[in-house]
Amino acid sequence: MVTETLEKPLSYEEERGKPMPSENHAAIQINLGVEFARHREFRTYSELTLEFEGKTYTPDLSVYPRKALDLRHDQIRRTDPPLLVVEIFSPRQGYQDVMEKVDVYFRNGVKSCWIVSPPIHTITILGADGREEHHHSGVAKDPVTGLTADLEAVFS
Repeated sequence: MVTETLEKPLSYEEERGKPMPSENHAAIQINLGVEFARHREFRTYSELTLEFEGKTYTPDLSVYPRKALDLRHDQIRRTDPPLLVVEIFSPRQGYQDVMEKVDVYFRNGVKSCWIVSPPIHTITILGADGREEHHHSGVAKDPVTGLTADLEAVFS
């Protein structure tokens, strides 16, 4: 007699290494993606899995130079670093968890990381060179890519 053991599917948190997004998180992620989409020289991916240092990471948004989509040959994960990643705090996500991911991103070639804090309407732009900018209003502009986002549009 052969018995099979079915593996329990991974939860969202286990699969992506971060808490399930909330309603505000999801809305802000879309809003920021729309802001980035105005810049046609880049392509913004939502929830794209990146593989670095033998582990997988799933930033909320990843930005790469634009190239034509190859709709016949899709990729499940990428190992080449994006120019920019966005991490949006979820209600149950700790600061240290996010900063540890940022360190991994920078070690693996990401040039810029946007940290979005919905409750305080803030976008912090961190650079691989140690630069740090905090935006509470107006337009945030990434020094590496030139990407911009109107904070009023992002947080509305």
